[in-house]
Amino acid sequence: MLPLSSLSQDSIPSPHWPLNTSATELLTPAHCSSADFQNQVGHIFPGGETSLRVTEIDFLKRQNTQQHHTDGYNIKNLVVRRGKPFQVQVSLSRELRAADKLSLRFSIGENPMKNRGSLLSLKPEREDLNGWKVSVVKKNGNECLLSVTSSPNAPVGKYNLHVKTGTNIYTPENGVIYLLFNPWCEDDTVYMANEAEKEEYVLNDTGYIYVGSAYNIYDRPWNFGQFEEYVLDACMYLLDKSKLSLTERRDPAHVSRAMSALVNANDDSGVLLGNWSGNYISGKSPMDWIGSVTILQQYYKTKKPVRYGQCWVFAGVLNTVMRCLGVPCRCVSTFDAAHDTEENLTVDIYLNEKGEKLNSLSFDSVWNFHVWNDAWMKRTDVPNGFSGWQAIDSTPQEQSQGRFQCGPCPVKAVREGDVYLPYDTKFVYAEVNADRVYWVVKKVNGRDKYFKVGTETQAIGKNISTKAVGQNRREDITREYKYPEGSKEERMSMERAYSFIRPLGLMPRSGFASTVQTLSGSTEPLVLKETVTETGLHLEITNTEPLHPGNPLELAITVKISAPGNWTVNLTGSCQMQYYTGKVQANLGTIKETINLEGPSEMQIPLKIAPDAYMKTLSSVEDEVLILVTAIAEVKETNDKLTKETSMRFEYPPITVQMPETAKLYNDFKCAFIFKNKLNVTLENCKLLVEGLGIFKMTTFDLGDIMPGRIVKSEIICTPTRLGDKKIVAKLISNQIKGISTEKGIFITE
Repeated sequence: MLPLSSLSQDSIPSPHWPLNTSATELLTPAHCSSADFQNQVGHIFPGGETSLRVTEIDFLKRQNTQQHHTDGYNIKNLVVRRGKPFQVQVSLSRELRAADKLSLRFSIGENPMKNRGSLLSLKPEREDLNGWKVSVVKKNGNECLLSVTSSPNAPVGKYNLHVKTGTNIYTPENGVIYLLFNPWCEDDTVYMANEAEKEEYVLNDTGYIYVGSAYNIYDRPWNFGQFEEYVLDACMYLLDKSKLSLTERRDPAHVSRAMSALVNANDDSGVLLGNWSGNYISGKSPMDWIGSVTILQQYYKTKKPVRYGQCWVFAGVLNTVMRCLGVPCRCVSTFDAAHDTEENLTVDIYLNEKGEKLNSLSFDSVWNFHVWNDAWMKRTDVPNGFSGWQAIDSTPQEQSQGRFQCGPCPVKAVREGDVYLPYDTKFVYAEVNADRVYWVVKKVNGRDKYFKVGTETQAIGKNISTKAVGQNRREDITREYKYPEGSKEERMSMERAYSFIRPLGLMPRSGFASTVQTLSGSTEPLVLKETVTETGLHLEITNTEPLHPGNPLELAITVKISAPGNWTVNLTGSCQMQYYTGKVQANLGTIKETINLEGPSEMQIPLKIAPDAYMKTLSSVEDEVLILVTAIAEVKETNDKLTKETSMRFEYPPITVQMPETAKLYNDFKCAFIFKNKLNVTLENCKLLVEGLGIFKMTTFDLGDIMPGRIVKSEIICTPTRLGDKKIVAKLISNQIKGISTEKGIFITE
């Protein structure tokens, strides 16, 4: 046998010892403790020292995640925010001494290298070049408490942690640390000073998305669920898929732009496939989602686009992704939003001689509502003064730099008319500022001719809405995007925008535009004016009875004239069904009347649509539809013309939720959903979708057909797993009704 003094790690005969094992462990005799043996060996090895090894790491997850506002994430790993210290407890094979070499190695991405900044080797009390540092908080025997502070502009993502002591490298269990943006850190570009705003825009995992039409806005409850299982991993997968460089991962502007591209599936097999066709056989109707969680979990599991989304679904998912990554974010709904495909700031609406809107001619469209997101950040790539809210949009509308992505666009740049600033500011500006021009298409000698019948300069970009901070109500943020209509500031902003946009002369932009002569020979910027009539002609469109499916639609057009005298008014009115994108689905009825008014006076003309005219269409479409009423009035004596359109929504009976106001953590309680069909029509193929974050997972009840007057009750046993204010969201869908939503809050205590 070899003498002990001549043994080295290289000369030990057996190759079968475990990895991460030192020579001391291998040589300790069975009858001798490791500590005693090390003392004996101290006389033999030069310097009397044994190699220092890490035996365990405690990531102090509870303490760190509470301090970093990350305790909500449903994940085994440690999740922290950049720029703020976190602590780790390192257990060593012996006490740490001054001469020992100990370093924490953080690596990110594939093939991490020091010279690329993707491998950081941090020694206590020395600041790394990249702004990271490690310090010893306290030593207690073999225990060592370390504090790690990441740079406030560190790349966000997943970091692998290894601890090196001398030549030993220790790999801890669950040693992947997730590093997020930090709105609580003043040096982070996403810093947000107001605590209530951070609570809303970063930590709130539920909310509302506002939909409907400009004068009939309602909320759709939405579960963002940024803390749910696999959601953070899905976001990290998207970050990796984005192929952003490490430098770009530091900057929320680059990250938010990449996420706006990846939430849609158009160029990169991203999260959601958009579908506005009305045919959703090979997937799920966009109306059937009540939150982002199922979508992101399914995407992460399959790595394939989820079918299908429309604008509010894209916005809901992008909101989840940004909040999950630590960027303050809100859903923003704009009513009567222009999709102006040539950035000339006019949207042309074509009507036939009955006053019915024509789908086939328009290249432009006005969506009843469009939902995008605002993300909060300091912009370092634009002049000072344009930080704060930035519009980002993941709905695939038009390509930007070769991809379906939009933003970040400074909201202040939209308001000020600085449409040259990156990114996509012209597009966003047009969405909220375009003018609507109406044209009647008439046959003249067998050819289509276009006659302008009205211009609305204040019709686009109305009632821009988001959920209020800390309250379950709508907040109007139009003033953040636009100066008041008609104000001096608005006029200056528009002139500034026009100086960069250079619109064409005013002419219709349909596919048949060659049949019309340019109505303005000038190519100078042309600011349209609201139609002003000699007679003070004014139109109002209302419903005189509630719009319940199965009942007649009782509508009315009121014609007002303010000028004295006798006037003859030719009135044309039409009622159509349209999707929220402005696309007409069905023509329901028209009226044509000549009325005599002695001014100043008004007259109400009824427009009644029988149930048979619309119920078949309502039952056959997969999307929620709106009732569109268009009126054209022409005063015979003065040739005054005016056009008005209004969108209205059907009204539905409510869902009632019965459950206690409070419950205890992990204690079961019962929740009941009750619905009475108060309509005069059977609701076919009814489904009830319910979800309660931190209470129960997404559940679907098949309720079959619900006859008029019938009451249905569905119950679920709930087990709360998280403390605090929680919400249960429910949605009823059927062939006739595409979405009755409700929600109810509950407070979970210990």
